[in-house]
Amino acid sequence: MTPAADQSGARSAAVLLDGPWTHRDVAANGARFHIAEMGDGPLVLLVHGFPQFWWTWRHQLPALAEAGFRAVAMDLRGVGGSDRTPRGYDPANLALDLTGVIRSLGEPDAAVVGHDLGGYLAWTAAVMRPKLVRRLAVASMPHPRSWRSALLRDPRQTAASAYVWGFQRPWLPERKLVADDARTVGRLLDEWSGPRGLDPAAVEVYRRAMTIPSTAHCAIEPYRWLVRSIARPDGVQFNRRMKRPVLAPTLHLHGSLDPVLRARSAAGSVEYVEAPYRWRLFDGLGHFPHEEDPAAFTTELIDWLRDPEPDR
Repeated sequence: MTPAADQSGARSAAVLLDGPWTHRDVAANGARFHIAEMGDGPLVLLVHGFPQFWWTWRHQLPALAEAGFRAVAMDLRGVGGSDRTPRGYDPANLALDLTGVIRSLGEPDAAVVGHDLGGYLAWTAAVMRPKLVRRLAVASMPHPRSWRSALLRDPRQTAASAYVWGFQRPWLPERKLVADDARTVGRLLDEWSGPRGLDPAAVEVYRRAMTIPSTAHCAIEPYRWLVRSIARPDGVQFNRRMKRPVLAPTLHLHGSLDPVLRARSAAGSVEYVEAPYRWRLFDGLGHFPHEEDPAAFTTELIDWLRDPEPDR
């Protein structure tokens, strides 16, 4: 077996996890993306954050399918089973990955659900391609302009984002992330969770996925862009572009004990939404509400997706 085949086999074993869903690849925005899908009906696109991959939505996929939706969880560029391209990790291009997947699935639009970095990209996609985002649900992530403002002006959020600043060094963060079988990934997942924590078996899955060659570098690159572009023309232009209002009905979900992205940093995001907006704070949960209390999170999401008047 060739080294390339060995690498492909390791990747498949780490990310193509068995379940009631179907795995396949789709082409979009010049790259190949792995998806796991279930069900028929209106499309709900689920987008993971750091340091995870599509499997973070394993609880929501079957629940959404049972509720009458076509649930699709994708791997972001450079992560899980998707292509690891040499460039393309700025938020505008990553958001076009999301909308490109929607088009490749043959759907006119989707309800886009994003967590953490996936939430940042969901906000961006709703602004850049409003006709393709039917509804928007964001967990554990402020609007990009709110995040930028809090990162620069709120000392507590600046301190909570220490990992983002640490990612700005070349190469060392990647090496640290995968050292000792991605021990740092396990530590971050533990520190960022609330008292309930995450399933230890799930943490092991995320650690294995991070050790796939090039994954750590690709997972860190979006955070490098977010900081390094703050004073650059491309970053200033992106921030200005994000002034455009979100026109999709929006559900904003957050854990009250999130130590990474403070609830206070997220709460002002309604300023950028010119559509029905619903804020839901989960008491006692941390950065991963969809995994820490999947029943409560999924119920909230499905009830909102089904509500014909989501501003109530």
